[in-house]
Amino acid sequence: MADSSPADNLSPKAVQEQLPSPDAQGAEHQLSLRSLVSTKEAGIIIGKSGATIATIRDSTGVKAGVSKVVQGVQDRVLSVTGDLEGVASAYAEVARLLLETPLSDSSLPPPPVGSFTSIRLLISHNLMGTVIGRSGLKIKQIQDMSGARMVASKEMLPQSTERVVEVQGSVDAIKTAVLEIGKCLLEDWDRGAGTVLYHPGAAGDAGVLAGGLGAQAVTGSTGGIRRTSVAAGFGGYSGDRRPSRGGSISGPSGVSGERRPSEGPQVNLNDPNLRTQNISIPSDMVGCIIGRGGSKITEIRRLSGSRISIAKVPHDETGERMFTIQGTPEATERALMLLYSQLESEKERRVNGSNSEVPASTDFA
Repeated sequence: MADSSPADNLSPKAVQEQLPSPDAQGAEHQLSLRSLVSTKEAGIIIGKSGATIATIRDSTGVKAGVSKVVQGVQDRVLSVTGDLEGVASAYAEVARLLLETPLSDSSLPPPPVGSFTSIRLLISHNLMGTVIGRSGLKIKQIQDMSGARMVASKEMLPQSTERVVEVQGSVDAIKTAVLEIGKCLLEDWDRGAGTVLYHPGAAGDAGVLAGGLGAQAVTGSTGGIRRTSVAAGFGGYSGDRRPSRGGSISGPSGVSGERRPSEGPQVNLNDPNLRTQNISIPSDMVGCIIGRGGSKITEIRRLSGSRISIAKVPHDETGERMFTIQGTPEATERALMLLYSQLESEKERRVNGSNSEVPASTDFA
């Protein structure tokens, strides 16, 4: 864990008190935007003796701080305040740091460079309608404009009125998405009055990143499958990450909760670091993930150190199949990057009109 200075470890309450509201004199365009980070991510963002976060402040002109460590709690909160452009640039820099810095000391090779990562913004429940828009039109516009994918938690965080909006994509896509989200928040900032901020550890547990954060994709009322963001050119791949960060191994329809030997490494269900993430992929793309004789999925399991199970049948009328990934945060993130890389390779192969797609087979998965 990287060192930090007292100035870099601010309690959420202290940050709230220090940050100007939009109607404060000279701060009409000031935006305060919080995000959820793990303790390891916080260490990367802060840097040794606070050097990294100081650089972010200097280069973007924002105020930034990370909440103090709470013993036994994995969550910390990054708070960024400044003008809209500065806040978006700061979060882009955070995304770049998380993308370029490995979270694990594992000797395994790093995942292929896919240029995709994610940040977890904390948005007042009262402002979610502003971000989503009528019939989902605003969220669709933000996704189309930025190329990012956005996933919103179903429930408010413990003892708070904040919800998580996960923004996934390239560094540039995340910057654009944060910029557009920030515009929405500033336009309707008064609706956020009275927001009860999330305090890591306030619920007396290990934090939402240790389990219990359910989420759903928010894509607007487009109907059908999005073809932007990570999904661009995948011939229908939705790129939908629906995190269900709990310890349960009961999967979606068609995914057996009983572990089969081919699903990958053993997973300790009592591990407080256990994370479960689902990714939904159209049936016609499953073959390129599994590979001949299950070779590709076996390699992804081995390199990531995660357990991956695949639904035998589509989980809804879209024809998509659910992949359920379980492991440590590092293992699940590595698995996602490997999956994205494999899909990117398939996209290029299809564009170039090379060999036909490998037929999907779950017999070896």
